[in-house]
Amino acid sequence: MLKTTSAHKVLKADPIMARLIERAVRYEPDVRLKQTPFEVLARAIAHQQLHATAANNILKRFVALFDGAEFPLPQHVVDAEEARLRAVGFSYAKVAALKDLATKALAGIVPTREVLDSLSDEEIIERLTEVRGIGRWTVEMLLMFNMQRPDILPVDDFGIRNGFRLAYGLKGMPKPKALAEFGERWKPFRTIAAWYLWRANDLAKQNLLAKPRNPPRLELQKPPKARKKKVKPAKKKARAKAKRAPGARRKRA
Repeated sequence: MLKTTSAHKVLKADPIMARLIERAVRYEPDVRLKQTPFEVLARAIAHQQLHATAANNILKRFVALFDGAEFPLPQHVVDAEEARLRAVGFSYAKVAALKDLATKALAGIVPTREVLDSLSDEEIIERLTEVRGIGRWTVEMLLMFNMQRPDILPVDDFGIRNGFRLAYGLKGMPKPKALAEFGERWKPFRTIAAWYLWRANDLAKQNLLAKPRNPPRLELQKPPKARKKKVKPAKKKARAKAKRAPGARRKRA
C-alpha cells in the first residue's frame, strides 16, 4: 500500500501541487491486488477503444464461456477456438492479442505477480510490452493500480498532461519529456502526483482550481496545424475560367 502521508510531505514542497492536494479529494488507491498480471492485461485489451459498459459486457460473456472459472486461465484462451472468442464480441485484432497474451503467459514472459515483484518498473514495462496490443501506458496502469508501485508518472496520458496544464496555468499542453523532467521533483511518489493531476481536470470543471501567479516555463506541444481545404479540380477550372472572362477583367480595372 502506498504511504500517503509520507507522499504528501514530499509533494507539498511544490506549492502548486500543495494547493491541488488541499482542494482535491484525498488520495484513495484504486486497489486491484487480487487480479493476476494475465487478468489485468486481458481486461485492458478488452477495454481498448471501447466504452467501459460495452467492454464489461464482452468480458462477462468471455468469462461465461468457461464454466466455473472466476476468470479464464491462459490455457483456456490458447485452447479456445477463435470463433468462440469472436462470438462474445472481441474483434479479430483483440482475439489475436488475447491469444498472444495467453501464449506468452504460459511461456513465462508474462509471469506471476511474485516474479514481477522482483523486477524494476522499467524491466516490467520492457517485458510486458512484448505482448501484442500492450503498450507502455497499459503497463504503467498495471504498475500503479495492481502493483501499487509508488513512482510512476505516465507522461503520455492525456488526462495527466491536461491536468498539469490546468493546475500550473500553462497556455498549452506540456510535452511529455518536459513533464517528465518537471516531475523529477515529485520522486519517489510520482504515482500519487499523477493521481492528483487527474483530479485537476475535475476541479477545473467545478471552477475550484486556483490560478498560479508564476506558471513554470516548460516546452509546450505545438498546436496542430489547421488543414487547408482541398479545392476540387472542377472548382479550380471554374475559378480559372472566371478569371479569364472579360467581365472579370473589367471589374479589376
